[in-house]
Amino acid sequence: MARHPSLTIKDHFRETHLFQHRLLVMAIIIIILLGVLITRLFFLQIIDHDHYTTLSEKNRLDILPIAPIRGLIYDRNGILLAQNIPSFSLQIIPERTRDTNKTILELKKLIAISDNEIIRFNKLRKKKRRFEGITLRYRLNPTEQAKIAVNLDRLPGVKIEAELAREYPKGKLASHAIGYMGRINERELTRLDIARYSATKHIGKVGVERSYEDILHGEVGFERVETNSQGRILTRTPEVEPKPGKDLYMTIDIEVQKTAEQAFIESGNNGAVVAIDPNNGEVLVFVSMPTFDPNLFVNGIDRKSYKLLSTSPDRPLFNRALRGQYPPGSTIKPFIALAGLEYNLVTGHEDINCPGYYMLKTDDRKYRDWKKQGHGKTDMSKAIVQSCDVYFYDLALQLKIDRMHEYLARFGLGKKTGIDIRGEAPGLLPSKAWKRKAYNLPWFPGETLITGIGQGFTLTTPLQLSYITATLSNDGKMYKPRIIHAIGEPGVEEITIQEPRYVGIVEKKNPAHWKYITKAMADVVHSVYGTARKINRDLPYKTAGKTGTAQVFGLKEDEEYDETKIAKKLRDHALFIGYAPADEPKIAIAVIVENGGSGGAVAAPIARKVMDAYLLKDDK
Repeated sequence: MARHPSLTIKDHFRETHLFQHRLLVMAIIIIILLGVLITRLFFLQIIDHDHYTTLSEKNRLDILPIAPIRGLIYDRNGILLAQNIPSFSLQIIPERTRDTNKTILELKKLIAISDNEIIRFNKLRKKKRRFEGITLRYRLNPTEQAKIAVNLDRLPGVKIEAELAREYPKGKLASHAIGYMGRINERELTRLDIARYSATKHIGKVGVERSYEDILHGEVGFERVETNSQGRILTRTPEVEPKPGKDLYMTIDIEVQKTAEQAFIESGNNGAVVAIDPNNGEVLVFVSMPTFDPNLFVNGIDRKSYKLLSTSPDRPLFNRALRGQYPPGSTIKPFIALAGLEYNLVTGHEDINCPGYYMLKTDDRKYRDWKKQGHGKTDMSKAIVQSCDVYFYDLALQLKIDRMHEYLARFGLGKKTGIDIRGEAPGLLPSKAWKRKAYNLPWFPGETLITGIGQGFTLTTPLQLSYITATLSNDGKMYKPRIIHAIGEPGVEEITIQEPRYVGIVEKKNPAHWKYITKAMADVVHSVYGTARKINRDLPYKTAGKTGTAQVFGLKEDEEYDETKIAKKLRDHALFIGYAPADEPKIAIAVIVENGGSGGAVAAPIARKVMDAYLLKDDK
């Protein structure tokens, strides 16, 4: 007979035991959880108290850097060359705009905004927080500011922000010497002191701006800011005021620099001029033509403008004065002549016959003189004054290449001068050992001949040529070239003049040899037969110099050079070195005119204009 469900007997003992077991398990779990909670609270409240207090404070207080004001740059006479001016930029705060892209379209109706500026804005937009202002346009002019200001009520999230920006009031003038600033790029970020540049957006890129970056930049300051939990700044309190950068006074005379650049513009040629004070090494003129406008780079040059500069066949961004390496041509002849005298291989009064060419005994090739019919009987003075190649072919063969190398190296050829701006090229002073290392080939006698007239492998920079000319004019005393004259503290009238950096003196065996050479160089300008006689008309001071012509390409033995039949870029370079006054030099100069042809007709007149501008200005 089946049992009725309601009559089933319950096992109260078993159920009680099961309930108690479950209750025990739950109690253990609760105790464990409470233990974990208490332990966590212990760590939070006691062990990690300082850490979380700091994090909590950071939601309310923070330290932010303040960018220092960059130092100014002047010429030697106190004329301003680089300054900081108020600049107004257009910024957008994405969080406050209903539609950022639509806002940009509205702004384009009011002012010019390029596609590159929009692309840059969108890149920055991805990196910054939505409540931070992002710059869309730099350097708004007054008209653009007014157009935006009257429409701000219908442009939520748009604001005009004022800041200091670098400006070069002289524009293109001396741009290769001064250099320029630009926005810090990713490669530069890897080498910069992050703490020092934490509030700085721009850095010197080339020239003095880069080489003296540490002095111009200044010291960063700090301010205490109160923020909310989202990071928005509520209040600001200065803690450490930023220290402005120091001011620099360049050695360059900007008015004389202007004369030099204008002379190149009038000639229609490219090239370089470097002028040095022989008595202390100060660079008075530092010209590389053509120049460029450094203001284009301050807030980021647009692609079109940069492409025009970087692809131009005239290479305006290339610093010819510092990095251009050219054959010195006949400007090297006074130094070769001095070597011959100092090594007692020749005297100044021995004659050789110049038939218009020179031949080695072991070679039937004719090494031609620039004067087809030759110079006839020629001594050393005549060879310098009229630039006779045949005389120096013969002298070079007597000296041989290694003695030429040794003597010219004493003046500093083949190595950097050590000027206080970066990027200098060393030039090239060949020797047997150099050729063996560079080409694994022996040295040939014909190469010795052309080295004696400044051709072949020999390369010099305009700075080097000016430097060795200054050394020759100063009786062998050598001062390292420098482009900074003084350093000044902002707001303080007194400046600290930089001391001349004496290098040494070129050893002299006989001072009469030096006087002979400098007398011949004076005749280059003042003699009726001198190759630079064109510049001596109404010359109020005595000048010593040497013209030069450097081949851009080689000629075959029987081939004649006809300037009218070749492209300008293949024509000879024109050179001139000189110093004045000849008896008490105040300026030594080197001029290189690319593809200019004759040194006496093209380069020397530029040097005359520069020397006039400097010396006659001093007289007044």
